Amino acid sequence: MTLRVDDAAYRTDTGRQRNANEDSLFTRNPVFVVADGMGGAQAGEVASKAAAESFDRELPQAPPERILEQTIKAANRTIHEQARSNPDLAGMGTTTTAAIVDPEAETVAIGHVGDSRAYRLRDGKLERLTRDHSLVEEMRRKGQLTDAQVEDHPQRSIITRALGPEPEVEVDLQTVPALPGDVFLICSDGLTTMLDDAKIAHLLGRASTMESAVRALVDEANRAGGRDNISVIAFRLEDADAPETAPEGATLIGASAEEEGLTAAEVRRRAAADAARQRREQIPEKKPRRGLKRAAKVLAALVVIAAIGFGAWYGNRQVWFLGTDDAGRVALYRGLPYELPFGWKLYDERYASPIATGSLPPRRQEAVSGHDLRSREDAVSLIEDIQKSQGVP
Repeated sequence: MTLRVDDAAYRTDTGRQRNANEDSLFTRNPVFVVADGMGGAQAGEVASKAAAESFDRELPQAPPERILEQTIKAANRTIHEQARSNPDLAGMGTTTTAAIVDPEAETVAIGHVGDSRAYRLRDGKLERLTRDHSLVEEMRRKGQLTDAQVEDHPQRSIITRALGPEPEVEVDLQTVPALPGDVFLICSDGLTTMLDDAKIAHLLGRASTMESAVRALVDEANRAGGRDNISVIAFRLEDADAPETAPEGATLIGASAEEEGLTAAEVRRRAAADAARQRREQIPEKKPRRGLKRAAKVLAALVVIAAIGFGAWYGNRQVWFLGTDDAGRVALYRGLPYELPFGWKLYDERYASPIATGSLPPRRQEAVSGHDLRSREDAVSLIEDIQKSQGVP
């Protein structure tokens, strides 16, 4: 049997309490990488970007573990040299957790430095595959702290191993077997400091797609406080000979709206059901009862109108998102990022900034074009942060 990556998605978010995102991601099947930078000013972002970009090349023909070790060690030397030669970057570093899928061997190789993590979800059970290189984890292994004490320890963020501080670094390497249906998760500690493993397993297990999984994880971490940048990559493996699942569109409904049943899938399902009902009602009967048919059509139309009205009412009052207006500027919208048939929009523009979306760095552009649903406070805070980063008061 040969495996394939059947579904994959990623998400990165600044969080609720940080002004900049120092996490970096790299995804190109079969390689998936998360890096969480640290250091003053923009140094952390420089370090994490260097770690992620080290995988942006044609990989050599070698065992995956060897590729991971050589690539991560080379990235460490690059980051260390940059920090040594540039005073503005002194002290910078980054974690990195990287995975390479080997479809023929039916395995996933993992290379790891720091306190970002890799997990495997199989049959509803979540298994942590990496060991944190942190002060509290070392204290826990020595019996000096309990698991409960580790979760809330004030020194939890102190890591004992990272890329950059030293000219050489030891990389934890392992290869784990994979089965069809396995879901692998790679994330920064911005997720795991907000959500415990049980909550992560629940959100991963109930998601129908990896896109909905990563959105739910980031949303829930922010709802729990969002104290740090949050980055998540999730991918699911399947038998290469099994029929491929048709990819769904991006899930744009946040967890709070999902709880009300107002998901993109539900909107489409209701619309399709109403359309099918109307088609059935238009088939001539042998003994037409025009009055009843006419009433049924009116009722179906009212149901559609009511559903649309409810969606617009709910969206316009509960959720906000960033997007790009007709002039190409970063804009703030209230409502849901959908346009229904006949040009009916479930959103309205509330503010347009003077900043062009195309002038932003790639990660900022993604935050705008991703149409993530947010609270009003979160959306306003993000657009203010974007403006400040561009020198706009």
